[in-house]
Amino acid sequence: MLKKIVTKMLEKRAAKLLQKNKPKVVAVVGSAGKTSTKLAIAAVLEEKYRVLTHYSNYNTPIGLPMSLFDLHIPPKVHSIAAWIGVFSEISKKLREPYPYDVVVVELGADHPGDIDYFKSYIKPDIAVVTAVAEEHMEFFGNLEAVAKEELGVASFANLTLINRDDVSAEYAKFVPDGINIDTFGTSGIAEYHFLSDSYKPGEGFSGTFVSPEFKEQKVTLHVVGEHNIRGVVAAGAVGIKMGLSAEQVIAGMQKVVPVFGRMNLLRGLDETIIIDDSYNASPISTIAALQTLYVFPAKQRIAILGSMNELGQFSKEAHRRVGEACDSALLDWVITIGQDAQKYLAPVAEARGCRVRCFVSPYEAGACVHQLMQPGAVILVKGSQNRVFAEEAIKILLHSTDDEEKLVRQSPDWLEIKEKQFGKFSKPVDDD
Repeated sequence: MLKKIVTKMLEKRAAKLLQKNKPKVVAVVGSAGKTSTKLAIAAVLEEKYRVLTHYSNYNTPIGLPMSLFDLHIPPKVHSIAAWIGVFSEISKKLREPYPYDVVVVELGADHPGDIDYFKSYIKPDIAVVTAVAEEHMEFFGNLEAVAKEELGVASFANLTLINRDDVSAEYAKFVPDGINIDTFGTSGIAEYHFLSDSYKPGEGFSGTFVSPEFKEQKVTLHVVGEHNIRGVVAAGAVGIKMGLSAEQVIAGMQKVVPVFGRMNLLRGLDETIIIDDSYNASPISTIAALQTLYVFPAKQRIAILGSMNELGQFSKEAHRRVGEACDSALLDWVITIGQDAQKYLAPVAEARGCRVRCFVSPYEAGACVHQLMQPGAVILVKGSQNRVFAEEAIKILLHSTDDEEKLVRQSPDWLEIKEKQFGKFSKPVDDD
């Protein structure tokens, strides 16, 4: 009951905020890459505007209004006193001049109808669709339902930018006629795209950003993995649509760096490199992360792959697809965390010639890799959150404990959840 009351009160005040101040609104939706894309867009737009965005994925009916007020959800979400304090702060902010020209937000979709829910008070000037892939399949049931949900944002946005690489053309049927659409990506079929000339692992991609407005512009993108280029291209396209000059767009694109927990490079023990992609996992993002790992020059490559949650009846096939992407010629070890990864991913990876070990907890997985890794190894860490928490494996492998602050989900509340979940486990599931 409290949640419903708080949600309605937040929506009402968010609507008032937007009507009163009329900031430009950029909304990011999609099955993967929302937060990285959101932050890339903010980095570009800051070259001209005062921009508000939230570092976390505040993309729920409660989180989105809180992000518009630049506030955090209180730790004690069931405390009436805590929410009284929040609404007191909101009332104060409503009386003051809004210090932002543009807000960049995420819209999350856990169930059918979630995206449509937001249109009651938010009308994006620009919407960006990052991907259509398996997500929350226990509720959506099939990919067409996911596509219909994510592309539904086009019906109430002034302009929608769609990732041409990760949104199949067959889903165009879910975009109503007469809607203003442009595309972005890493292939020439998109109106806004990036052509790579060279790539240095750990440094980035040098190449050309191509747009209808500015034609060809040379740029160096400091991101890890080709799939992360697309979010920066989206940011460049948004910048152009929002009136930035070519110089401003390129300067902003070059400032984009990896987000914590999302293909972020960390220094490990014995001169190893850790690719921290532990925030979340889906088949599309995990396979892309593996492809990135394969291009890193190294004598040893290790992939720590956690189970992918919220896939419902698609879990078996999705984990098998990731197992198929495990290449024994390019991987020295595959280390899994969680039940579905052990049950479905591991056997396929083994059949492809990979050496595999399976664990229940990230702590045991990290300890195993600590024993297996060689100086100069490159280690990918990827997994969903609940029941996996692959970021905890990284702690055992870091060169400096100072870098623990760069890991995701390190608040006292999260650490307590992890302790309750994994404290009883001390043995690996499989120690072949």
